[in-house]
Amino acid sequence: MNETQVRKAPQLETAAPVKMVVDRATKYYRTATGTVHALDNISLEVREGEFLCILGPSGCGKTTLLWSMAGLHDLSGGQIKLGAEPILKPHPEIAMIFQDANLLPWRNLEGNINLPFEIKRIPPDRARIRQLLDRVGLTGFENKFPRELSGGMQQRASIVRSLSVNPSVLLMDEPFGALDAFTRDEMNILIQEMWMETRKTIVFVTHSISEAIFLADRVVVMSARPGRITSIYEVDIPRPRPVEIQTRPEFIERVLKIKSRIEHGRGPASGLAIT
Repeated sequence: MNETQVRKAPQLETAAPVKMVVDRATKYYRTATGTVHALDNISLEVREGEFLCILGPSGCGKTTLLWSMAGLHDLSGGQIKLGAEPILKPHPEIAMIFQDANLLPWRNLEGNINLPFEIKRIPPDRARIRQLLDRVGLTGFENKFPRELSGGMQQRASIVRSLSVNPSVLLMDEPFGALDAFTRDEMNILIQEMWMETRKTIVFVTHSISEAIFLADRVVVMSARPGRITSIYEVDIPRPRPVEIQTRPEFIERVLKIKSRIEHGRGPASGLAIT
């Protein structure tokens, strides 16, 4: 890829409205051995209906940022808003999928999916749950316990559990990192298809550059700790994107360009397009 192929992203005449705002987010952890500076002055706008991937080296604070967006971590400075509303605790419009499926082992699949409704003290949306189970291929497994399901099936169940309450924002913290390569490809295709069907706003944390480019509308690259945003790339690749696209030379060149930026810590830069 030459320099003309990585350029300033064109300004869209009808840009999507902003859904979430991260404004100068800073986070310090106090531990027994000292203070850890996890996030440093991060500002970011997440657009309505976009698929945004956050990428960076291990320990850069990307999970801390995502958990703060979910209202699960307090910030030391700055703020995060959903629309005009500050996020200070878990929000009913925001659902999160973790690195592990986190299914309760003593509950069957149906019981695990019903859990968010029980917490909210509202009746389960049976029609929506049935539709989602069918969509992810879990119809007929409602009475199975987590130990009877594969890792991929457990993560499918966690997706159903999160989407069953119909959130407007879905936060995903390296949800497929523990899966084998074949299953991970299947899950990436599934989440791409479900995003295209629902147009939920998705923020997806990953350490895989290939996964980020494959899934995202934009890729946010973070530096090593303390986490800062060094680059934001627009990914202008038509959808749906087949898995095989990741083996093409032009895709590999995009991966190497972002890898070089991460390794050399260059930045900050933003508004770059990967076409």
